[in-house]
Amino acid sequence: MTNPYAAERQISHSVENMAEKDAELGFKKETVSKLLSSSFKEDKTRLSGDAALLMAELLKVFVQEAAVRSQKQAESEDCDQVDIEHFEKILPQLLLDF
Repeated sequence: MTNPYAAERQISHSVENMAEKDAELGFKKETVSKLLSSSFKEDKTRLSGDAALLMAELLKVFVQEAAVRSQKQAESEDCDQVDIEHFEKILPQLLLDF
């Protein structure tokens, strides 16, 4: 007989692993700055360092949330692996939440 709380512990363990790697992972400020600057219509538009750091943090949280929701979706379908279909299913609500 399987433990009904095993999947919940696995999810929390994965979230803990992400929290441990949190300091290591993220988007580089320079990369985010270049991506944002490429969409500016006027050359005079500038991006402060704080704004780039804030956007990098937002992107990191967005990606982490997408990973967790995709994992939960895969588990709800009794899958051992997260596929693009799981991500596609959670994407509409994720975009609305952000």
